[in-house]
Amino acid sequence: MSESYDAISGSTAAEIAASVRALIERGSLAPGDALPPVRALAESLGINRNTVVAAYRQLASSGMAAGHGRAGTRVASPDPVAQEGFAQRSPDRPAHARDVGTGNPDPALIPDPSRALARAAGRPVLYGSPVVDPGLEEWALDVLGADLAPRDVRITVTGGASDALDRLFTAMLTPGDRVAIEDPGFLTGIHTLRIGGYPAVPVPLDEEGITVEGLRAALEQGVRAVVCTPRAHNPTGVSITPRRAAQLREVLADHPYVLVIEDDHFSLLSTRPYASLIGADHERWALVRSVSKFLGPDMSVALVATDPRTAERLGMRLRPGIAWVSHLLQRLALAMLTDDETRAGIAAAAEHYAERNAAFCAALERHGIACAPGDGLSVWVPVADPADEVAGRLAERGWIVRSGDEFRVSPDAPPSHGLRVTAHELDDDEQDALAGAIADSSHG
Repeated sequence: MSESYDAISGSTAAEIAASVRALIERGSLAPGDALPPVRALAESLGINRNTVVAAYRQLASSGMAAGHGRAGTRVASPDPVAQEGFAQRSPDRPAHARDVGTGNPDPALIPDPSRALARAAGRPVLYGSPVVDPGLEEWALDVLGADLAPRDVRITVTGGASDALDRLFTAMLTPGDRVAIEDPGFLTGIHTLRIGGYPAVPVPLDEEGITVEGLRAALEQGVRAVVCTPRAHNPTGVSITPRRAAQLREVLADHPYVLVIEDDHFSLLSTRPYASLIGADHERWALVRSVSKFLGPDMSVALVATDPRTAERLGMRLRPGIAWVSHLLQRLALAMLTDDETRAGIAAAAEHYAERNAAFCAALERHGIACAPGDGLSVWVPVADPADEVAGRLAERGWIVRSGDEFRVSPDAPPSHGLRVTAHELDDDEQDALAGAIADSSHG
């Protein structure tokens, strides 16, 4: 951009914002490029500085630009977010490397849907039919409603937890609204915030969940929503204790219209009690429970319990003829969730994950690394050196893990000293070998 700023035009905030947007769309302004200082652009256009400020605010709220303090306003350049699942192949990755950073459930423990498919068949669903399968809605009201009672609960079905987050943000927030989220955090949640233009406000965790001080600080920054994982936090495995949940509800009591979203992704597999941040008098809330961890990621079904107003806003984006989750998938999920054999398999899977995670932590202890198993599919392993460096050394030894740096909400945060390791599929000897490799790699 030249010093005369001739490429930007307009006399109102809307016109200036549209002019900058056009330059971005044409590629004349690239991600990371600095926009003119407010005073300089106002003088160039012959307008009041407040008009330029308003234009930049419009651009920021739409996710097109971002403020950088003394560095001014720049074209938004979302930082890439790592993806869940298997690590991408790279030329420098050893061919024999074992991927233990996936965060995946054990395929052998995902129930076979074959028997339930016959029960899922039924009359065709046509335009104008209810969006939520009545049977699944009744089951969800009994199960989710029991954890939220007494209150007026409404049920919506979305295409998984990530779809639920995206639809809740779009229905209830405006780009530019700040959202509190755990740090380190769930990769999909971080990605959804960034691409939607919702500035993330990181909230730290300790062994009892998100901290009271962190939540209070986020609310003081004006967040419009709080996203948290009540149990089996990904990546740390932390679950919110009943004591901490009560403290957090007390803080939220003064902010009843801040949307509280609880992503209880592990639900039926969890060994910990569900302790909720949603107080009895809280006005805007959503409890999201997907079936991905126990019925398989490809099921793409999540149950969303909300207050009536949130359900109404969410329902505007989930209507027959517009977008809804296949009733075949909904019926299949219900058939499996109400099948005694399937539920017994889910209970056995829960025991397996808890036992194998505990065994891996015991192996780490034998090699001098103190580690709590937590809850979930993975174990959060503390390491002495920066996690990226340790992960690199482990790759050379044939083990692919996930560095805690990948889960940071803020790219400017200090280096992580934690690794997320998915070791539940390893036998005892393999777990011991991995624990030894981590111990040997923990120090340079």
